[in-house]
Amino acid sequence: MTLAELRQRLREQLAGGESPALDTDVLLCHVLGKPRSFLLAWPEYPVAPGEQAELAALVARRRQGEPVAHLTGRREFWSLELEVTPDTLIPRPDTELMIDAALARLPAGPAALADLGTGTGAIALALKSERPEYTVLAVEFNPAAAALARRNSERLGLAIEVREGSWFAPLAGLRFHMILSNPPYIDAADPHLRQGDVRFEPTSALVAEEEGLADLRHLVEQAPVYLEAGGWLLLEHGWQQGKSVRALLSGQGFARIETLRDYGGQERISLGQWPGRQDVENPGQ
Repeated sequence: MTLAELRQRLREQLAGGESPALDTDVLLCHVLGKPRSFLLAWPEYPVAPGEQAELAALVARRRQGEPVAHLTGRREFWSLELEVTPDTLIPRPDTELMIDAALARLPAGPAALADLGTGTGAIALALKSERPEYTVLAVEFNPAAAALARRNSERLGLAIEVREGSWFAPLAGLRFHMILSNPPYIDAADPHLRQGDVRFEPTSALVAEEEGLADLRHLVEQAPVYLEAGGWLLLEHGWQQGKSVRALLSGQGFARIETLRDYGGQERISLGQWPGRQDVENPGQ
């Protein structure tokens, strides 16, 4: 069977999904070991029976809802190819907005950044790729996910430090010019947890108490202890949580608070600048 014929067949088999054309091309490139441009340039390429069988197995799993990133073990984020496993949240395009926001608010000179709940290391590695002079520390509670972030760091040649622990626990005595996090923010009763790719992702990376606000609240309340005066806190959250997160930031004394919208026009990332207060002490200092 030619590549063009197989490509069309796979698209038809995946037609019930959200992105059959993209899924088809990603799986073809993965199995054939070719770039996407090859799919267009060589439509008459003969696909070997073994490759066809491998693709058939992957398509069957995809039709059951398994994420393409889990099928290939890879996901691109900020032009970085990251290893992905079921131990972590799969990086989403909307999270790239956090990278844009961070780069717009920090100078080009040296700065210390912390990415809390790093998962694959996506946020930390993207920032390090853009600003090699930054000192970037990533924190992850799940040991398997922390090991994954380290592998991505080593494979990409981007020197970040990954520490294991819960949120701020590994940061005693440290202060940062910016703290970023894409924490769990979905309510346990949200029906979307039973739909799409999230069914295959770790619940611990998705769900938080207090209707999804518990971890966001903790991050806002504790961040001032670890921020330099003038430092920034950037948080990803659910599309209905912008107002609540802005209120949390305001109540804690943050300034220059705003919420950014994602590619679908929904409120997705809220941020604020810490003005600094003398009554906030770092336990390690």
